[in-house]
Amino acid sequence: MVPRLLLRAWPRGPALAPGVPFRPLSAESGPGQYLQHSVVPTMHYQDSLPRLPIPKLEDTIRRYLSAQKPLLNDGQFRKTEQFCKSFENGAGKELHKQLVAQDKRNKHTSYISGPWFDMYLTARDPIVLNFNPFMAFNPDPKSEYNDQLIRATNMVVSAIRFLKTLRADLLEPEVFHLNPARSDTNTFKRLIRFVPSSLSWYGAYLVSAYPLDMSQYFRLFNSTRLPKPRRDELFTDDKARHLLVLRKGHFYVFDILDQDGNIVSPSEIQAHLKYILTDSSPAPEFPLAYLTSENRDIWAELRQKLLDGGNEEALRKVDSAVFCLCLDEFPIKDLVHLSHTMLHSDGTNRWFDKSFNLIVAKDGTAAIHFEHAWGDGVAVLRFFNEVFKDSTQTPAISPHSQPATIDSSVAVQKLSFKLNSALKAGITAAKEKFEAIVKTLTIDCMQFQRGGKEFLKKRKLSPDAVAQLAFQMAFLRQYGQTVATYESCSTAAFKHGRTETIRPASIFTKRCSEAFVREPSKHSAGELQQMVAECSKYHGQLTKEAAMGQGFDRHLFALRYLAAAKGITLPELYLDPAYGQINHNILSTSTLSSPAVSLGGFAPVVPDGFGIGYAVHDDWIGCNVSSYPGRNAQEFLHCFEKSLEDMFDVLEGKSIKT
Repeated sequence: MVPRLLLRAWPRGPALAPGVPFRPLSAESGPGQYLQHSVVPTMHYQDSLPRLPIPKLEDTIRRYLSAQKPLLNDGQFRKTEQFCKSFENGAGKELHKQLVAQDKRNKHTSYISGPWFDMYLTARDPIVLNFNPFMAFNPDPKSEYNDQLIRATNMVVSAIRFLKTLRADLLEPEVFHLNPARSDTNTFKRLIRFVPSSLSWYGAYLVSAYPLDMSQYFRLFNSTRLPKPRRDELFTDDKARHLLVLRKGHFYVFDILDQDGNIVSPSEIQAHLKYILTDSSPAPEFPLAYLTSENRDIWAELRQKLLDGGNEEALRKVDSAVFCLCLDEFPIKDLVHLSHTMLHSDGTNRWFDKSFNLIVAKDGTAAIHFEHAWGDGVAVLRFFNEVFKDSTQTPAISPHSQPATIDSSVAVQKLSFKLNSALKAGITAAKEKFEAIVKTLTIDCMQFQRGGKEFLKKRKLSPDAVAQLAFQMAFLRQYGQTVATYESCSTAAFKHGRTETIRPASIFTKRCSEAFVREPSKHSAGELQQMVAECSKYHGQLTKEAAMGQGFDRHLFALRYLAAAKGITLPELYLDPAYGQINHNILSTSTLSSPAVSLGGFAPVVPDGFGIGYAVHDDWIGCNVSSYPGRNAQEFLHCFEKSLEDMFDVLEGKSIKT
């Protein structure tokens, strides 16, 4: 879901010190139109970003076998070794050569970009639960600003300020600073802006700063995934100036940018949202939004019926809207209710195809739910952080602000859709399917309060490695086995990088988990500490390799994709049950930590899996787990907590409590 590399890049200091000159703005841009006035143009580094490397085939095979080792018995492993050997010396060698040649011909992009878009857009499963994740905002620190109307207005204004800043090339470039004292300074920024774009990355690299790919950012706004037979399309219309608002299953649009491209005054936006919130119409009998939760081919067919039935203009308004704001009619009860609401809700008040939905509940609790084909969370997390910071530190309106005295019934258009009997039947069927699947999803969360990053770093351990080790121990305790595990890692340090997989289950985590779970009394605290340290060291190596594009998953995926595209018989390696098993990710994990995020989550990627969103904070560890009936999320969390307790005991030199 959300990339690991970026998570240390926030919060940012002010973009500009007083007295620093910046590029002139257009005369008509009023106050508060921009979030920042970056000295360095937003896309300054894009042209000179390094290209995503294709790993050597022998390295990929070695890494693949290392990841398979803890999942297979000796007989199975020997078979897989044989498949790998014949792949490396035969079909794989030829495919790799073709992939490298193709990559050389396409220097404007990465070898994974096309296949990865295809993977998402050709998937026919519903996108809700199967692909779309959510991130929930922390409340505004000033409690009176958490009123639904005030928070929605402030977040909408901040979101549009982000859009304007991005399009004016005034947004600070996304940079990972290894040594911020040298690179995150006005002196460096004033120098680097004069280095040509074709060389600018190298200038940043010299001061240990790593600019990140920003090619996905334009899809944040005015964008939608359109259902099409066999392969969906991504649609963007950056000329549109209106916001889409959903409430009680009704659709409203109004302009949030004027004809000159300036933000409509916050008091007008407040007035329009207030008008929408006071609409007393009952919920529609056939809520159109259910269709976005359907199988993509079925939805494509129904969408064509909508277009043929005279709904083209209304759909165009939905698709081209700057983004979708969802105003919910109920407050959030607790963290579990929060997750269900932001991940799927009741299906009537979300447009799941939109690049993102900004959701604001009755009590002002807010979240972003996003479609995953267009981007990997790099852009979403940056947008999320900036919107939180701007809307809480420089809010556009206050609890004392009065909405503009304006006739919102003229400015706000309520969209109506003409539905024939086939469409009504389609909506009813979509609703039944949606409700049936949602009913089977369990979500639970926990907070481990005994310590976090600070405690672990003092002991020279990787906090992420310890969390991942605890997942391995938890699953072993609960189900008695080691299974395929996926951790997402961003490759945004490269041009058009997407993600790579870290494979946290290793021979080290298996040995360590078995020692902790099955025979703790056989080992001294010192021996157990040593095992944890080994796991941490190996996980650190895997993480570095993945971030540098040196995993094995994307490479093998691209080779398989190439074979299919060329009509070549699928090599045996891909038909090996072990290949299927390692890609059936029972533990699908993703971490994010940011001062703006209260919680993030997603559904399991396989029916018998867990979807695990987690964050290691300075002095606590949070975990949000989803499952279907084949697995017990609550029990898994108990086992996860026990694993952390055991490790913390051992790290303090105590023996494990049985």
